[in-house]
Amino acid sequence: MALVVAINLLSDNVKILKSEVSKTAYQGVLIAIASIIIATCLVSFYSTGELTVNGIWNAQRDNTVLWLLDSIPFIFGFWGQYSSSIIAYQAGAIIFDQTQELRNKADNLEKKSNYVSTHDPLTDLPNRVLFYDRVERAIFLANSQNKMLSILLIEIDNFKEIYDTLGRNSSDLILKQVSTRLQGVSRDRDSVAKIDGNVFGILVADTDNLSGLEQLASYIQKAMEPPFIVERLQVGVHSNVGIVHFPEHGEDVDTLVQKAGVALHMAQSSNKGYALYKSSFDNHSPQRLTLMSDLRHAIERNGLELFYQAKVSITTGKLYGAEALLRWNHPKYGFISPEEFVPMAERTRMIKQLTAWVLKQTFRDCADWHKQGIDLKISVNLSTKDLQDPELPDLIAGIAASAAIKPEWIMLEITEGSVMNDPESALGIIERLHGMGYQFSIDDFGTGYSSLAYLKKMPLTELKIDKSFVMDIMTSDNDAVIVKATINLAHTLGLQVTAEGVESEEIMAKLKEYGCDIAQGYFLNKPLPVKDFNQWMSSSDWKVNLIPTQQ
Repeated sequence: MALVVAINLLSDNVKILKSEVSKTAYQGVLIAIASIIIATCLVSFYSTGELTVNGIWNAQRDNTVLWLLDSIPFIFGFWGQYSSSIIAYQAGAIIFDQTQELRNKADNLEKKSNYVSTHDPLTDLPNRVLFYDRVERAIFLANSQNKMLSILLIEIDNFKEIYDTLGRNSSDLILKQVSTRLQGVSRDRDSVAKIDGNVFGILVADTDNLSGLEQLASYIQKAMEPPFIVERLQVGVHSNVGIVHFPEHGEDVDTLVQKAGVALHMAQSSNKGYALYKSSFDNHSPQRLTLMSDLRHAIERNGLELFYQAKVSITTGKLYGAEALLRWNHPKYGFISPEEFVPMAERTRMIKQLTAWVLKQTFRDCADWHKQGIDLKISVNLSTKDLQDPELPDLIAGIAASAAIKPEWIMLEITEGSVMNDPESALGIIERLHGMGYQFSIDDFGTGYSSLAYLKKMPLTELKIDKSFVMDIMTSDNDAVIVKATINLAHTLGLQVTAEGVESEEIMAKLKEYGCDIAQGYFLNKPLPVKDFNQWMSSSDWKVNLIPTQQ
């Protein structure tokens, strides 16, 4: 059919071109006839001296040159027709060839466009669009054949760190290598797709053994273990895998991929690095989605609260200060631990607002106590993200000025991990704040991966021993040795020592024997709201330091 259409098209083009060329040939014939008439008239005039019909007839009869000239229009007409046909066919063929070439190019461009729209240009894997289409087809076949299928989502957990460190080109090479390893692990190359920037998907159709999917997930983890080589560097990649089954976990592609994403999120906290979707995850996921919005409202509407836990001098028995502890009593979910919502705030960059709220409330309470003549040093915690914020010193300066407090009334608590995450940046911010008069305490000492070299560089005032070591010093020789050695180390560095987790008088006495400076724990008081803490101070056996009255 296509050949017939092409022949008809060529024939039509030839007719058009031939008619155009024939016009020129006809014009040539007319010009030739006019030339013959003019030549005949001139011959007759030169022969007889006048122009008559008889003279013209005699000129045509007797002049052999005119005979030859008379044949030219016929020759020219025949030659013109023949030439026009040849030219028309040649031109038509050229046009046809060029048209066909353009059509081929258009077809190739269309195919290329279709391929690009359905494949990732970096890894050459199917993209989200094609992956969804294949899952939909697999679901249709699974329904008609009463079979099962599974979807695995694989996320490169530390890809942002790789991108920030090595740049785009090197991180793209990592993604290419990841795609190659995933294709090697999976049964069929077409089942592997690149869903997003650092998220891949694997469709496992015709699944009969669902337990084998977790084994496939473990194979994926093993495939990612060997280091990736980029620019002569050995780069480690950490991956998480979320798994869902059809029809157990969903009957359409959107539901399956969404629940695979939930399983992928839960895999981040799994020691195996992969998680099979469970219905119980649904109760957790919506909560996490709404918590951040609720936290924002809580910050804006003072829905949060600070509790205070006393810090007592072991040698004098006097109240040294208190630590401000953030609490959130959610109207729907009840008490939510800071260990849950603070990391979420850090990930969503809401931590700056949260830190500002804590600092404002703490500084205000501290100022009120000093107005009452109570000398308390208030400890307030800074998060990992706070020590990466170059605007933190200015923020604290503004809040302190508004609350009318002095920097020496405040102890800023930081963790080992918050410093080690970006030591140079953190040390710069710490030095600025220390220059403004603020003191620093290392919190939960011994639980992180600290470097004594950086510890020595920091302008610290206090070292806090984590309660996990303090609570069992009466029954664990190892913990007792650790606590005693830490106290000696801190004193050698010129630091005072606070022991958390003091829950009995015996522990308090043992810490005094070890030379510990300050105690904090349930033996003294449980964390209390500011109003209850004020009542506790007025009735406590621990004496309050009063600010001397100005004479």
